[in-house]
Amino acid sequence: MPSIIFDGPPLDLAQKRALAQAVTAAAVKVYGLPPPTMVVVFHENPPENVAVGGELLCDRPKS
Repeated sequence: MPSIIFDGPPLDLAQKRALAQAVTAAAVKVYGLPPPTMVVVFHENPPENVAVGGELLCDRPKS
């Protein structure tokens, strides 16, 4: 079973549903396998758990 893993900021339930459906459809097309064989996993990382260039995302100025 192919696994698709997203490692990023938190998403709401509607966003997760939409993303899971879209990437599953793309993977089905590429792999030629049925949808039930695709696994999608979301690893959510709040801004206080991620740093870029030594700076926590929660400490960066909002843009």
